[in-house]
Amino acid sequence: MDWSTNRVCRLLGIDLPLVQGGMVYMSGAKLAAAVSNAGGLGLIGSGSMRPDLFREQVRKCRDLTDRPFGVNIPLLYGHSRDVLEITLEEGIRIVVTSAGSPRRAIGPLKEAGCTVMHVVANPALARKCEDAGCDAVICEGFEAGGHNGREELTTMVLMPQCRAAVSVPVIAAGGIATGAQWLAAMALGADAVQIGSRFAISAESSGHDAYKQRVMAAGFGDTMLMMKRHVPVRMLRNRFFDEVAELEARGASGEELAELLGTGRARRGMLEGDLEDGELEIGQVSGLIDDAPPVAELVARLQREYAAARERLGAP
Repeated sequence: MDWSTNRVCRLLGIDLPLVQGGMVYMSGAKLAAAVSNAGGLGLIGSGSMRPDLFREQVRKCRDLTDRPFGVNIPLLYGHSRDVLEITLEEGIRIVVTSAGSPRRAIGPLKEAGCTVMHVVANPALARKCEDAGCDAVICEGFEAGGHNGREELTTMVLMPQCRAAVSVPVIAAGGIATGAQWLAAMALGADAVQIGSRFAISAESSGHDAYKQRVMAAGFGDTMLMMKRHVPVRMLRNRFFDEVAELEARGASGEELAELLGTGRARRGMLEGDLEDGELEIGQVSGLIDDAPPVAELVARLQREYAAARERLGAP
């Protein structure tokens, strides 16, 4: 495929209209650099990093690739302001913001010449992002892993509505793990795709091996969006999941759910491999994932699948 005229490729200076999700505990320098070296855009996920570790990972990524890479800054975290300052100090010029209003960060980012993209869960938010000055929006469907929107709009429904709502490039996310799904998103009007769960289960991901093995063993119905009264998150079923489900069944408040969640649940599950009492974030596409190849091999596979799907459909 010749992507030289693709709007996202031109905006970001990349070869493929493919962005790696900035996932907590998964998206360090090693994964981001591998995706960038394969032709896409790698993202360092700052949400699970202390500011000093974030700076270290940015510098390490710069040593591992000479290709464009960016950072993801979830604005709901208390350290997001420190991460923003480090991003500017380190000269990062591609930033994805999420979990909050981009207006909180876009001023200094645009003043520094950054390309800014924001993750949204509905078309109304996509319009607000365009009005705020975002260069692109990432429209993430209900299928996605981790923190999610409350609207439960699936990617197939969300994507065309976002495409109709804005004129800036639109990147589809949620439920995309194969080349055929990548093609489907483009058919719905996407300029590019963001892939998270599939890259989370790759050789370069920093996830614990036990977590990766659990995802590869997952079936079609093993994830669910939980804690909608607190912070919605899609995760795999385990003992912690069952405890959340029990609280929600009896109408627990957001405060009760927050108390159960405590601190470090996601770290325990995904980084440390506690498969019962940790939070195991992953998307619905976990049912399609059964291996953890190197990123270069995975991106090559996605491209082959994309081309095969086009040929199967008789696309020009």
